[in-house]
Amino acid sequence: AGCRHSSSAVPSHHSGDQVGTLFDPTEEHRALRQLVQSFVAQEVEPQALEYNRAEKFNHPLFQRAGELGLLGVTVNEQYGGAGMDATAACIVHEELSYSDPAFCLSYLAHSQLFVNNLARNGSLEQCKKWLPAACSGEMIGGMGMSEPAAGTDVLGMKSTAARQADGSYVLNGAKMWITNGAVSDSQLGDAFLVYARTAGPEVKPSQAVSLFLVEKGMPGFALGQRLKDKCGMRASPTAELVFDNVAVPAENLVGKEGGATVCMMRNLEIERVVLAAMAVGIARRSLQVMNSYATERVAFGKPLRDFGQIQRHIADSYAEYMAGKTYLYQTAQSLNLDAAGNRLDTDGVKLYCTTMGKNVADRAMQVLGGYGYMGDYVVERLWRDAKLLEIGGGTLESHQKNMARELAGVAEVP
Repeated sequence: AGCRHSSSAVPSHHSGDQVGTLFDPTEEHRALRQLVQSFVAQEVEPQALEYNRAEKFNHPLFQRAGELGLLGVTVNEQYGGAGMDATAACIVHEELSYSDPAFCLSYLAHSQLFVNNLARNGSLEQCKKWLPAACSGEMIGGMGMSEPAAGTDVLGMKSTAARQADGSYVLNGAKMWITNGAVSDSQLGDAFLVYARTAGPEVKPSQAVSLFLVEKGMPGFALGQRLKDKCGMRASPTAELVFDNVAVPAENLVGKEGGATVCMMRNLEIERVVLAAMAVGIARRSLQVMNSYATERVAFGKPLRDFGQIQRHIADSYAEYMAGKTYLYQTAQSLNLDAAGNRLDTDGVKLYCTTMGKNVADRAMQVLGGYGYMGDYVVERLWRDAKLLEIGGGTLESHQKNMARELAGVAEVP
């Protein structure tokens, strides 16, 4: 439901249907945006409210995204991917989050934290073995990094993987807040890239962490609990994963032993950019609902948009939305998915856009008044979903710390 009228629609990109803009740099990017917009209108939007209310993951819709080629958007075509760039990833996340940020969050965990992560850091054999099924939607994946007592302090993780004489590893520990950790109340996702310590305290934390591919069905790998009654992102399943003497074959080590910190930092950069893209999608939808309602609703004999207080909500929201969207696509355009070292702006764009998206959703609720507080008008769900973006993938405080440290070495701000 909600207010959707073309006369007051907020453009999804600044230059209409033109190609060669910052938001749609090529014909391929524009075609991708149109594909996702069609998918959203026909298949994502009709189910969004129902699945969020039920706290249920829409597995068939996820598989449909695989059929459309969206699950491997940044992966080489030889593995079933689209072979596109960070801008393409932002387009998909923006458009999905315009309608259903929770579904988009599960999409992100699979397409970026599992698929893109493995494509960038895995061996040729590992990519051939797992990526085709991950890109098609046959399997659903995620990543295990955070723990019950290690979030922002990720290198303080306690999970361990002990190497055995035959080269295999024995994994013990637990991972918390894992998106796609469960696909139902009792069923695990299919495969996870799991970070664990492979060295003792005498080794620097940055050289003590390794990455493993752990599959459902490995003895000792279990669903600890599916985490329910979340504030937002309720259609995206979140879980605790437990590892009790899980035997992991040597061929499931991704990259080198002790070398996973670089993998982690490289993948965190694209994760933060697409989380910012989710916030941009939330802001655009919230702004559109607010803008339409301000025209349609009459109070004291005239439309709401004639009142100065409402004008401020609309105008500030549009300016902040366009500033964030421009920062997002500028950062994405310069992001090399095969290299680390883009921390300043990948942190910066998430720091700005996530709070911006939350604020625009909040203003939309304010403009709609009592209607904005109701589920049928969309913005209350977007408002709840937006809060997670200030926490997941790096808290605002961690971005501020990282950015201040990076800027310490900048003699002249460009």
